[in-house]
Amino acid sequence: MDWIKLLSSHRIGQRRPSDAHQSRSAFEQDFDRIIFSHPFRRLQDKTQVHPLPIHDFVHTRLTHSLEVSSVGRSLGRTVGEVILQRNSALREQFTSLDIGAIVASASLAHDLGNPPFGHAGENAISDFFIENAVGQQFKGLVDEAEWEDLMRFEGNAQGFRILNKNQYGLKLTAATLGAFTKYPCQALFKERDKSKRSQKKFGFFQSEAEMFRLVADELGLIPSSAQSWIRHPLAFLVEAADDICYSIIDLEDGCSLGLVSYTEAKDLFEGVISFSRDKLGKLNQLTSREEKTGYLRALAIGDLTRECSALFLDHEKQILEGTFDTALADVCSSRAALKEIINVSVEKIYRSKNVVEIEASGHEVLPGLLEEFVKTGSYLMQKKNSRKYDNLALLFPAEIVTTIETNPQNNYIMLRYIIDFISGLTDRHALSLYRKIKGIAF
Repeated sequence: MDWIKLLSSHRIGQRRPSDAHQSRSAFEQDFDRIIFSHPFRRLQDKTQVHPLPIHDFVHTRLTHSLEVSSVGRSLGRTVGEVILQRNSALREQFTSLDIGAIVASASLAHDLGNPPFGHAGENAISDFFIENAVGQQFKGLVDEAEWEDLMRFEGNAQGFRILNKNQYGLKLTAATLGAFTKYPCQALFKERDKSKRSQKKFGFFQSEAEMFRLVADELGLIPSSAQSWIRHPLAFLVEAADDICYSIIDLEDGCSLGLVSYTEAKDLFEGVISFSRDKLGKLNQLTSREEKTGYLRALAIGDLTRECSALFLDHEKQILEGTFDTALADVCSSRAALKEIINVSVEKIYRSKNVVEIEASGHEVLPGLLEEFVKTGSYLMQKKNSRKYDNLALLFPAEIVTTIETNPQNNYIMLRYIIDFISGLTDRHALSLYRKIKGIAF
């Protein structure tokens, strides 16, 4: 793959050149478009790990996304400086700030497709089509690839869909869309090799398959099969930024909530940090547990950022050739320490009572909402009269009703738009809406 094509600022569907202004590059515009978008604002009330109202220090999807974006920018700029040194032709068109902005923008958007109730929400939506009688009835009404999409709701693919929906008008550059797509393959992929990181999940639904092909062609991504491509190199940095933040910051949250002792958290952080006398001196000057934990978190993120940047640059040639397909955090020198942090997080944080409770809630609320609103969509398609479903249809955004009515024979499109509606709800909105339509609250 060629860096000049990989850094394309073209916006698919618009004429060249990109509408960049002198004060902001096209990639900086991407960042601004995402941060001012409605889907991004909704992340403020979506669970990262812990229920939202319990503690001031607990991260939401919004704060997590901002932090991942910050780390992503650092990774992109650090790597970009060396890439530009190695490729003189690039220096005529790009700076390291451009590469930093691409990674920052893709990182900022990386969780846009996540539903309410964290990762449990993804499973709950999938289970609706696997286990619920209302969901199961559509198995014979959509094709094989579409059914695979429905049975395996994937936040990454939902995020790619959101970024490309005309409703939000984002129209991001091809480079940002490529860097965003960590899994450049579709759900129905019989040759999937899960030992390859890029094929562990999938990155687009059938509804966006043609859009991804256009993006891949623009960027010069290498096809690895009819259903998959080699990753955009900067997707490795977006993934690393996310891996660094969720492992380190979830540990910080666990310490703040008292699920992990400060002594244990300090030991785990120190497994990552390369301490110097100055760093130890500053740590010993801090007095509160929160300050010390925050300082250790910052040092750990800094060291991991340097490790992943160096690793990327060491393997740049293999990444461009498509022969390197492993998460940077999985092979960096601190990988054993990171694995230990994740093991402790699984045992003491992700399985804590409040996390289990919110996941259990999601498995009840989301299928319940889907059952009622999918029935509503079916009634709209069949133009049946029902006081109940006529009322529920009034709760849809106008674009859903219009789309269903103009595609009366397309069950997949109807289901896709209703999943958009449900997965786009915040945690509190989903719970409130469920209670109201079930007559539990008014």
